Amino acid sequence: MQTIPSPQELADKAAEAVRDLNHATQAAKGNLSYPGDAYDVVASLKALTQRLPQSFEQLSRFLANLPSGALTADYGEPDEHLAEARSALASAVLVAQTLAEFLDRAHSALAPLGYDSGA
Repeated sequence: MQTIPSPQELADKAAEAVRDLNHATQAAKGNLSYPGDAYDVVASLKALTQRLPQSFEQLSRFLANLPSGALTADYGEPDEHLAEARSALASAVLVAQTLAEFLDRAHSALAPLGYDSGA
């Protein structure tokens, strides 16, 4: 039977994938040759950012359903920490949606570009 990765394992893999992407898109690596390469990468990054709000919202719902009377905190009140985390996740939703909109604009701007091999 196949083991389903935990949310933490999946988030770690996503973070490592972005790290690898950062290395792969360095000019010295030469992995980007044509405008279409950037177009494809931006399309994938747009899809990634469009999916993030759902993750943030689901994490916030999970936090909202924790039994507050059973929680402790190293300092302060647990409910205050939960409220701050949920507020930050709500802001992260908006930032991810904005990022997706800008990536959509970049993707559209790259669509008509080609490479003139004679230049």
